Amino acid sequence: MTQPEPGAAPVPVLALEGVSKSFGNVRALQGVDLALHAGEAHALAGENGAGKSTLIKILGGVHTPEAGTVRLDGSPVVFAGPAGARDAGIAVIYQEPMLFADLSIAENIFMGRQPRRALGRIDHGAVREATAALMRRLGVDLDPDRPARGLSIADQQIVEIAKALSFDARVLIMDEPTAALTGTETARLFSVVEALRAAGAAVLFISHRLEEIFRLCRRVTTLRDGRLVATEALEGLTEDDLVRRMVGRDLEELYPKQDTTPGARALTVRRLTREGVFHDVSFDVRRGEIVALAGLVGAGRSEVVQAVFGVDRADAGEVEVDGTALKPGSPTAAMDAGVALVPEDRRQRGLVMEMSIERNIALTGLDRLGSAGMVRRSLERSRAADWAVRLRLKYNRLTDTAGVLSGGNQQKVVLAKWLATEPGVLIVDEPTRGIDVGTKAEVHRLLTSLAEEGIAVLMVSSDLPEVLGMADRVLVMHEGRLVAEIPRADATEESVMAAATGRPIKRPSER
Repeated sequence: MTQPEPGAAPVPVLALEGVSKSFGNVRALQGVDLALHAGEAHALAGENGAGKSTLIKILGGVHTPEAGTVRLDGSPVVFAGPAGARDAGIAVIYQEPMLFADLSIAENIFMGRQPRRALGRIDHGAVREATAALMRRLGVDLDPDRPARGLSIADQQIVEIAKALSFDARVLIMDEPTAALTGTETARLFSVVEALRAAGAAVLFISHRLEEIFRLCRRVTTLRDGRLVATEALEGLTEDDLVRRMVGRDLEELYPKQDTTPGARALTVRRLTREGVFHDVSFDVRRGEIVALAGLVGAGRSEVVQAVFGVDRADAGEVEVDGTALKPGSPTAAMDAGVALVPEDRRQRGLVMEMSIERNIALTGLDRLGSAGMVRRSLERSRAADWAVRLRLKYNRLTDTAGVLSGGNQQKVVLAKWLATEPGVLIVDEPTRGIDVGTKAEVHRLLTSLAEEGIAVLMVSSDLPEVLGMADRVLVMHEGRLVAEIPRADATEESVMAAATGRPIKRPSER
């Protein structure tokens, strides 16, 4: 370990110096520096495609830089894959934890390295006790014998952090850890991270939620187009300052909602019920308006729109499009009627990750891209290229798999796939979750322009500023019931949250 000179700045636990990495003709990183110090939470910011994922994979031993140096405690190091980085005390916690669902929490944490008794038998008692000690250290109450199946995303992340601690990790890299968490779960995660930081761990935190960066971190490194923009203290910066560094310009209005005059009723939902999930839900969406379906996680919002589209079959009620009832439980009938659904989980339900970008975009219209069951590749490619231009998709080749795209660009592919069907009713579930502010503004402009063209837009969102900024009307759900309809003029954080938590809404005259 290299010792600093007296009075010199402390040596970073982990650092990158002039690191570059390319994939084919794409320069993912170009001459990037980064220094992580013990006891500090450091943010990594940038738009989707800025190079954050590549940087994380270099730190985690997945990729080897083609130029530059990785330093551990001041000395150059080359990791022998992810195991080498892990053995060096570096742990990466991804947005979607990878656990063995049918094994217990303790078995997941100590997989492949369980303590042994005589004759090589696993000491299950020692495994459980070690796991319980890790949970006490993290200040959480999870049973070591509980199966991983059924754990919330928040608890799965706690298990991943416990696994990292079991390897004596000194560097914790957290990639969008709060994207799928509630406010309470996020607060608990932050308490755990603060405890680790106070104990001397270096934390690298990646989030598109800028308020979380300012809440948790002291310094931020910003990337743009694979290059280092700045590393600086967050004290004295504003969110607008950080956005300007990320996108290279003053961000245009994030919520470019234009006032519209709603047209004819396009979507009608009457007394829709699914036992034990939601009950007696009724609403309309007119052409040219954006209606937001708001509420706390678990209120039943996503379940309602899945029933509207026919993914899940409702037990009662009906859905009409332009006055014609839809066949219950039939996504095909919904699509034929001009309804499109952009799902919340783009990786599992929106895309075939191993399939090409152009094939993903074409999936909803294969019958129009050929005849006799044969797809004309030229039409498929032309359709994909057109939508790639219209949605400003960032990619290398249309024949690349969807899995190589950044999260924001994957979301654009899902949107392209459904917009290519020329829908009259567009349902979007969490349209900007996990994407950067620049892409978020593009999605908002797209939704606004679609409404101006006369499309009826139904948007499910947990992002309250997005709800308030984009919706003509806000429908609020609480415990499976639609409890309030709030016009744009009366929609505030207080009124929406009051309805979402089952409290009475104060009218403007009562405030």
